[in-house]
Amino acid sequence: MMHDVKESPLTAPRYDVAIVGGGMVGGTLAVLLGRQGFRVAVIEASDMSPRWQPACVDARVSALTEASRQLFETLGLWPHMVARRVTPYTQMTVWDGAGSGEIHFDAEDVMAPALGHIVENSVITDALCEALQQQDNIRCWSSTQVTQVSEARPAAPYGTVRTLTLNDGRTLEAAVVVAADGARSPLRRMAGIGTKTWDTHQQAVVTVVTHERAHQQQAQQVFLPTGPLAFLPLEGERAEGHRSSIVWSADTAEAERLMALEEADFAVALADAFEQRLGSITSVGKRAVFPLVQRHAAQYVQPSLALVGDAAHGIHPLAGQGANLGFLDAAVLAEELGRAHRQGAPISDQRVLARYERRRRMDNATMLKAMEAFCRGFGEQNIWVKWARNAGLRAVDRCAPLKRFFIRQALGDRPDLPETMKA
Repeated sequence: MMHDVKESPLTAPRYDVAIVGGGMVGGTLAVLLGRQGFRVAVIEASDMSPRWQPACVDARVSALTEASRQLFETLGLWPHMVARRVTPYTQMTVWDGAGSGEIHFDAEDVMAPALGHIVENSVITDALCEALQQQDNIRCWSSTQVTQVSEARPAAPYGTVRTLTLNDGRTLEAAVVVAADGARSPLRRMAGIGTKTWDTHQQAVVTVVTHERAHQQQAQQVFLPTGPLAFLPLEGERAEGHRSSIVWSADTAEAERLMALEEADFAVALADAFEQRLGSITSVGKRAVFPLVQRHAAQYVQPSLALVGDAAHGIHPLAGQGANLGFLDAAVLAEELGRAHRQGAPISDQRVLARYERRRRMDNATMLKAMEAFCRGFGEQNIWVKWARNAGLRAVDRCAPLKRFFIRQALGDRPDLPETMKA
């Protein structure tokens, strides 16, 4: 077991790791660390009570890769998610709305049961919260904010520690403080870590819709001149039709226009933009919109501090990789901290945290650049650029080995978790 300092009114409780942000990535990291015996604190600004509702589909969903699914399977959480609502997709079609280029992927091409799974964010967070409550070495603070973080200071036997001050005046100490508090991370700002930001000048309109034709477990995305539109399949049928989650990324002015439309007019505009591939849109849920800004933190680590998930990197949703990158961050950081402990090294040792940064920063930077290139390439309306990208889509669709390569890449890197992390 890890070092354990009991809480007392006279001293700040001390933890091995304090995670600021108890969402999907922060919660996953907490479970991974808790399974290794670390004493973990989770501080979440919002209410951590159950959110998923059987009769209401969450507008915010994640397209989990096979690697992410296996991570949750290994932790014993996947059955809890399936018991709520999970939709596998076995096919994916992408086409250029301004041309004739189209590419189709099928899980059968690589003998895989699915390309990925569409899961409501509330399904993931509820399963994680259940797991956190079952581990005595994890303490959660719900509806609590961090107002201050100290500099790292020496503290045996941890190496160094930081002190967090909460909004109710309480304090706690941790050998490693992790920022998992989102794209606008207050903790990242308190630590003085800057970001490189690329404003896409787009916003994403998200909602759940029902449509006339069955989606047949197929994810589909069309690149329009104003931005990509994705239909992500959801399980189950309703009396008025079949159901999908949509992410309609559009230039800011177009997104504002779409949000201002009456429901019936939005349904018509959506079906037309999607070329009626799923027939008419029979109902539209509550719409939400959020700006699309790509950002990358100048550094992932400081003494006794690390960034994970959206606090470290923000990516355009067109490839559905944002959450998956965050889960890999959590798996790698948990692996490095666990290795350090088993070797008798302080987990706050800068060399330990630097290994995490080296393993994740380059991969995340590559994905960010790829998404930026996609956005620019499909947003370009020059006739020769349009011809080239459509020719490229058709060429890849005809090349079976290249399609199999892209499918395997999309399935994701599968972390090899130590036995101590498993359920």
